[in-house]
Amino acid sequence: MSIRKHVKLAVSALALSISFSALAAEDPIKVGILHSLSGTMAISESALKDTMLMLIEKQNAAGGILGRQLEPVVVDPASNWPLFAEKARELLAKDKVDVIFGNWTSVSRKSVLPVIEELNGLLFYPVQYEGEESSENVFYTGAAPNQQAIPAVNYLMNDIGVERWVLAGTDYVYPRTTNKILETYLKAQGVAPEDIMINYTPFGHSDWQAIVSDIKAFGSAGKKTAVVSTINGDANVPFYRELGNQGINAADIPVVAFSVGEQELSGIDTGPLVGHLAAWNYFMSVDADANYEFIDAWVAYTGKEDAVTNDPMEAHYIGFNMYVEAVKKAGTTDVNAVKDAIIGVAVPNLTGGIATMMPNHHITKPVLIGEIQDNGQFSVVWQTPSTVVGDAWSDFLPGSKDLISDWRKPMSCGNFNVVSGTCGGKAAVAAQ
Repeated sequence: MSIRKHVKLAVSALALSISFSALAAEDPIKVGILHSLSGTMAISESALKDTMLMLIEKQNAAGGILGRQLEPVVVDPASNWPLFAEKARELLAKDKVDVIFGNWTSVSRKSVLPVIEELNGLLFYPVQYEGEESSENVFYTGAAPNQQAIPAVNYLMNDIGVERWVLAGTDYVYPRTTNKILETYLKAQGVAPEDIMINYTPFGHSDWQAIVSDIKAFGSAGKKTAVVSTINGDANVPFYRELGNQGINAADIPVVAFSVGEQELSGIDTGPLVGHLAAWNYFMSVDADANYEFIDAWVAYTGKEDAVTNDPMEAHYIGFNMYVEAVKKAGTTDVNAVKDAIIGVAVPNLTGGIATMMPNHHITKPVLIGEIQDNGQFSVVWQTPSTVVGDAWSDFLPGSKDLISDWRKPMSCGNFNVVSGTCGGKAAVAAQ
């Protein structure tokens, strides 16, 4: 073969190599979106899917990440908890997504968790939850109990003078574990067992007449009574309606909700709800430039002047921006590299402060308590002076108080027992 032909073949091979390299560099970063778009949780989760699409569109307009565009891959697990696991496996094994943003309920997250860990995926979880978990593959951008439930109870006890407590929740892991923590905490504060009423209802529960009547009777004992609500999804609509039907207002028996925000209130008459409370880490009414910019972007994206924002949307905003910064820092979307890079990443929140990813895969958050107004918004009546670090393991449960989580090397443990000096295992999930 002639020298000229050798050179020609070598040049062709080099060109082909460059072509494949360029093609690989342009492969999109695939972002899985795992939220219920139908079923009982669609009332809450549909807006989170659209939030992610808006954030991805904005990032792509800014050039993507590392010169690569982002491609959303949307699935609908339809409020079906086992289907969440199937869809997560589909996203990771079939669609080859680089990261997943999704879930609302803890039962859906726990359904997904074994799949995420088995296939070494990344999940950003944007909703308040019960704690008692820390996975190397999950980043918890919603509130842990010490960032929502405990401060809310302290506010009701110290500022409102509440002495009797109704712990009302949907029957699944988040309300049951949160109420277990709250019951233990209340008793430690001197609350008598007879002053605590606990009630659970199934998802989508609609007949609240008897339960609200029981709450009304429980609150007639001459002691200030409040409802701490972990009711989730569309069951909130008939619950609040029945409170109004039976003449229970916030002055009589205030309700503080952990799963009711602007999105849920947008579908109901809020007149009878005025004065009831919610504990979150963000409200649409917060006076901050970053918040106004986010609201403007959301209104423009949806094309609806009355579009509302809420706390889990802010959590996705924070989580997405943390992922972007971690990929930039790592210089790759490789899962293990991103897990290492994201610890310590700090990005703006929407309340005018900074959110930081801590070694336990939880973030720093302010705690706000808002009072429902007749326009469906919240007026902030109390907030922490600074951000609070999320605690994966409750200080108020015997099996958890000695545990810490730290995913930095060399510890790399989600349930390290500080008394025995041992790691309980990679699963790092408490038995429920």
